Amino acid sequence: MMLTEAVIRPARPEDEPALYGICLQTANAGADATALYSDPDYPGQRFVIPYVRFAPRFAFVLESGGQVMGYVVAAPDSEVFERALARQWWPALREQYRDRVAEAPLDDKVLAAIRHPTAPSPALTRRWPAHLHINLLPPAQKGGWGRKLIETELDALRQAGIAGVHLGVSLQNEQVCGFYQRLGFEHVLRGNAIYMAQRL
Repeated sequence: MMLTEAVIRPARPEDEPALYGICLQTANAGADATALYSDPDYPGQRFVIPYVRFAPRFAFVLESGGQVMGYVVAAPDSEVFERALARQWWPALREQYRDRVAEAPLDDKVLAAIRHPTAPSPALTRRWPAHLHINLLPPAQKGGWGRKLIETELDALRQAGIAGVHLGVSLQNEQVCGFYQRLGFEHVLRGNAIYMAQRL
């Protein structure tokens, strides 16, 4: 069933349980990853909750009938954002998960990112300092809601004077690149993911 009525609004702390759920249900290259993580919070701890906590001005949700159906989040300056996480986010998670071992196929990816976070690539951040993540539950994946969420985010970044933004697309989800191209993104780098970007 396609979503027909919804509103886009700033994310709030009380949205976090829904955001964890959406991230899990879309973390397998856009498909449900529930069976791929032993802890349902793992993907959200990396890909959405830090943005709500540390860049709330750039965190938006799609709400329909009182239910959060999707989100877009961004870090306006990827390097500054990662430094903040290094001080205030990853250490607490390292302590929380210090005895954890991988039990499901994708656990290692999150646990490794928490224990050994990597710095953003200067090849991206020099020209496109911001980066974003977007995820929508299946009922919201049609009807133009993804476009509206991205446009809301791009407007917020422009209003903040950000010069450019990039995003990463899973190598297993390359078919989504056309969606981003229609929104003005271009392919700029290919490695562990497909990186697309645009100047603002």
